Amino acid sequence: MTSNASAPARTASADREWLLECHCAEPVLRLLRNCGWDTVDDPDGNVYCASPDRRVYVDFLPESPEAAFGQLWHISVHDPDGRRAWSATFAMDVPAHAVAGFLAALIAYPGRWCDCI
Repeated sequence: MTSNASAPARTASADREWLLECHCAEPVLRLLRNCGWDTVDDPDGNVYCASPDRRVYVDFLPESPEAAFGQLWHISVHDPDGRRAWSATFAMDVPAHAVAGFLAALIAYPGRWCDCI
């Protein structure tokens, strides 16, 4: 068996476009609505989303005090007893498609525990 450890990694072609834009909420909201999540808009333009089991919350907060500090997206995951288990925030410069990808991976993972445990 031979090893390719010294072979150079494949790189993207020169014409590849990486996610650099799209700071609207639509890619994320479309994903969550298609997965049966509830979404609520407030009069200021903020959007609040909840998973069907009410264990994960996603907030898009362009008109909140947090936005002044660069925090556009807030995601929190809660234990069955309602306590927050962990959270993540994404800044204004993170494309909405990247946030949607993060959430798609979270939604797709079927178990509570990592395989390494």
